Amino acid sequence: MTQNTEEYPVPSYGREDEEFYGRDEKKDLEPPQAQDAFGDEEFAEVKYKTLRWWQCGLLMVAETVSLGVLSLPAAVAGLGFVPAIIILVALGIFATYTGYVIGQFKNKYPQVTNMADAGEVIAGPFGREFMGVAQMLFFVFVMASHLLTFTVAMNTLTDHGTCSIVFGVVGMVVSFILCLPRTLEKMSWLSLISFISIFSAVMICMIGVGIEKPGIHNVVAVVDTDLYHGFTAVTNIVFAFCGHAAFFGLAAELKDPRDFPKGLCLLQGIDICLYLVAAVVIYRFGGADVKSPALGSASPVVSKVAYGIALPTILIAGVIYGHVASKYIYVRIFRGSDRMHKRDFVAVGSWVAIAACLWILAWIIAEAIPVFSNLLSLITALFASWFTYGLSGIFWLFMNKGKYFKNWKKIALTGLNLLAVAVGAVLCGMGLWVSGKALHDNPSSNSFSCANNA
Repeated sequence: MTQNTEEYPVPSYGREDEEFYGRDEKKDLEPPQAQDAFGDEEFAEVKYKTLRWWQCGLLMVAETVSLGVLSLPAAVAGLGFVPAIIILVALGIFATYTGYVIGQFKNKYPQVTNMADAGEVIAGPFGREFMGVAQMLFFVFVMASHLLTFTVAMNTLTDHGTCSIVFGVVGMVVSFILCLPRTLEKMSWLSLISFISIFSAVMICMIGVGIEKPGIHNVVAVVDTDLYHGFTAVTNIVFAFCGHAAFFGLAAELKDPRDFPKGLCLLQGIDICLYLVAAVVIYRFGGADVKSPALGSASPVVSKVAYGIALPTILIAGVIYGHVASKYIYVRIFRGSDRMHKRDFVAVGSWVAIAACLWILAWIIAEAIPVFSNLLSLITALFASWFTYGLSGIFWLFMNKGKYFKNWKKIALTGLNLLAVAVGAVLCGMGLWVSGKALHDNPSSNSFSCANNA
C-alpha cells in the first residue's frame, strides 16, 4: 500500500459528505492525507490492520457487554421500572449516536488510534498528554473492576476457599497471559467466547431468579428515592455503555475503517436488548434487594453455576481493555519505527513488560477499592461520562467549526452535540459527588484483606 500525498481523499461512510466534512472540490488545494499509526503493512512481519467489521463488532460487544449488565438490576431497583427503562433506552440510543461521531472523527483524521491522538488533533501537545493520562487511568480502573469481579466469582464458587488476595493474583496472572497477543484479530475469537459466556450466565440467573421469585412482592414502578441513591443508579446504567474509550483503537485495526458503523450497530443492537431484558426480569423476580453483581441474586447453587459460566467474560472483557491500554503505550513508544512490526526480543519484551506493569497496577486498585458498586460509580464519574458522551460532542463541534448554523440540520445537530457535552459534565460532577459520598460512608476497611467479598 503506497501512501498518496498528491490528493486528500476524505473518507466517509460510503459517500462524500460535505455536511460533515466540508470538503473543497478543488483537489489541488487539499492537504496530504495523514498517515495512520501502523503505516504500510504490505511486507510487515506483524500486521495489525486485519479486522473485519463483524470481528470489530464482537470485540466491542465483549468489552462493553460484560460487567455493565451485572449492575443493571440493582440500578432498576434504585429507580423503579419506569424511570430505569426510560433512562436505559435513552442513554443507549444516545451512546449509539456518540459512537457514530467517534467513527466520523476517525475517518476524517486517520492518524487517530486512541483518545490521546484525538486530544492532539483538538488541543495540540497538551490535549495529547491530558487525554492520554485520562484514557490510561480509565482502562486501568476498568481492568481493576474485572479483577475485583473475578475475586467475587471465585469466592462464590469456592465458598471462600482461600484468601481473596490469592484469587486476585490468580486473576491478574491469567489476564496477563491472555493479553500477550499483540494483534486484535487474535483477540476476536476470545470475544465470541466472552459474549456466549455472559449471555449464558445472565440467562441462567434470570431463569433461577424467575423460578425462586425471592422478591416478587417487593417491586415498584417508581421508587421513592433521594438524589444520592437515584443518581448512583444512573451511574451504573452509564457504565453499561462505557466502551467508547476503546473505539478508536478497535477502528484503527479494521481493514476498512469505513466499516466501523456496522460493528457499532452490532454492538448497540445486542447490548440495548440484552440490558433491557436482563435488568427488568432479574429485578421483577429479585426485588428491591437484588445484588450487584446480579449473579449473586439467585440461590447459592444457581449463583455458582452462573459465576462459573461467566468466568470467561469476566476475564476476557478486562483483557480487551488491557490490550488496548498496552497498545497505546506500545504505539507511543515505537510510532514511526518498524520495531512494532517485528518479533525480536525488544519488540516482544517491551509488549510483555508493558502488559505486566498495567495488570499489576490494576490489581493494586482492585484490592484498594473492594466494593464493586463504589468502584463502578467512581469509574463512571471520572471517565465514562466524558468518553461515552461529552467528548463525542466536542469532536463533532470541532469537525464542524464555523458551520453550526448553516442550515436546519446543522442547527439540530449542534444542539444535540451541545447536549452531549452537557450530559457528560453533569454525569461527571454529580457522579463524583455520589461516588465520593459512597466511599466516605463505606470506608474500605477490607482493602488488601483476605475477607470474603462475595
